Amino acid sequence: MSASAVHSLWTMAAPIDKIDAPKIEYALLSPTLIVIGAAIVGILVEAFVARKARYYAQVFLTVVALVAAFAAVIGLAAGGHGTTKAQIAAMGAIAVDGPALFLQGTILLAGLVAVFTFAERRLDPAAHGNRVDSFAAQAASVPGSDSEQAATKAGFTTTEVFPLALFAIGGMLVFPSANDLLTLFIALEVFSLPLYLMCALARRKRLMSQEAAVKYFLLGAFSSAFLLFGVALVYGYAGTVSYAGIAGVVDGTVQNIDPALADTMGNDALLLIGGAMILMGLLFKVGAVPFHMWTPDVYQGAPTPVTGFMAAATKVAAFGALLRLLYVVLPGLRWDWRPVLWGVAILTMLVGAIVAITQTDIKRLLAYSSIAHAGFILAGVIATTPDGISSVLFYLGAYSFVTIGAFAVVTLVRDAGGEATHLSKWAGLGRRSPLVAAVFAVFLLAFAGIPLTSGFAGKFAVFKAAAEGGAGALVVVGVISSAIAAFFYIRVIVLMFFSEPKAEGPTVAVPSPLTMTAIGVGVAVTLVLGVAPQYFLDLANQAGVFVR
Repeated sequence: MSASAVHSLWTMAAPIDKIDAPKIEYALLSPTLIVIGAAIVGILVEAFVARKARYYAQVFLTVVALVAAFAAVIGLAAGGHGTTKAQIAAMGAIAVDGPALFLQGTILLAGLVAVFTFAERRLDPAAHGNRVDSFAAQAASVPGSDSEQAATKAGFTTTEVFPLALFAIGGMLVFPSANDLLTLFIALEVFSLPLYLMCALARRKRLMSQEAAVKYFLLGAFSSAFLLFGVALVYGYAGTVSYAGIAGVVDGTVQNIDPALADTMGNDALLLIGGAMILMGLLFKVGAVPFHMWTPDVYQGAPTPVTGFMAAATKVAAFGALLRLLYVVLPGLRWDWRPVLWGVAILTMLVGAIVAITQTDIKRLLAYSSIAHAGFILAGVIATTPDGISSVLFYLGAYSFVTIGAFAVVTLVRDAGGEATHLSKWAGLGRRSPLVAAVFAVFLLAFAGIPLTSGFAGKFAVFKAAAEGGAGALVVVGVISSAIAAFFYIRVIVLMFFSEPKAEGPTVAVPSPLTMTAIGVGVAVTLVLGVAPQYFLDLANQAGVFVR
């Protein structure tokens, strides 16, 4: 065939429609873009700024970025994007609505408070004349090796934790606002990978920290694989990954079917198995039983500031994504997923509360407590009413600050080997340091849900929504679990105030204003949301409508 004939074949082919440029609403995505942009600048700071100046540059950059992103969220909410102007942005990938903005604001504030604990450098005694933080001098060096000792002597610090934290927060901002399954998966990876790394960076107990990170990474990779396989099956069922498209196929409102997918579309087995797998991936991140096995080990092994950040912000992001999935994509499957979540919620509340009683390490105790709280929040998710959404939003906001505050207090109690996390070491703490013990007691009472703390207002809202949503039996189990849980919170308070301090007991380090701010914010939020929760409940109510 001659060259001209080939040429004519090419030119006779059907004309190709020109590819449209993507239409991105940058203003609506500004909170996420600010955080991710700052994270990229943070990496450049690591590469180009002198080692002495990096810490200050990173802390400044991180705080400014989080404050700016929070201001952007407030701006969007004030502009009505949470209510009347709620819309789908970025070509259908991101939803900008009330729940998304409320959760993003919560994640940014929690992240900001957590970053203060990351930046704390007064708790450990100075090493070789240099102030040190909670993170390894050089993450790449083998624990106990010469290179590690040389790095410590030279006064190195791992300032990469700040850009890592920003990347994690960036992923968490996208996670609850993702409006298709692929965006959901990408956001999951963007915030999980930095967390796996940050768990391995503890300055003391390096091997335990690395073990925690490996466990978290392996189990997290498993759960991501389940989620991705679920996405594939749901795509086979619906022929689309967009939330609205899947919901349309589930409801039977979609008419024009792609012939290539006609054979599998509407096959309920694909939907049920796929939906269950996506749910498993999200319940893993929340720490619900039976997907909770990573929680106590990772909470105990990770550097305590990272544990506080992870416990608060990951829960907020994951519950946001779970709410959107169940309320926007699968409301047509309510009769299928409610019984499953009933079982998960009951197991989570009881296992978290009962196993916590046996714990002797304060970080493991708080880990099981966080598992029990995941069960309480699930009660609100199961309500399937507008009050269910707003009560979960309120609970997440209240819970995240109590958690970061509690872990910030844990960083203060120290002995020669670093943090003294064994419960026996906390005996008589109320006599040694009445203020620290009193603050920790406030957080424990909030976890227990005692009136006049944010924990009571949150639990009351969630249980009320569950009862009105027809899940009265679940509320009974929740109240029993709360009573069991109250036992071990009160036990710690009794241990601190009513037992004799040991002579060789730990000391309470005096923190810099950074950790004081983190703890102070925690106490303030706990008391304000406990004494006058109505304004914030109304705010969560206004923010409780998903855009479809």
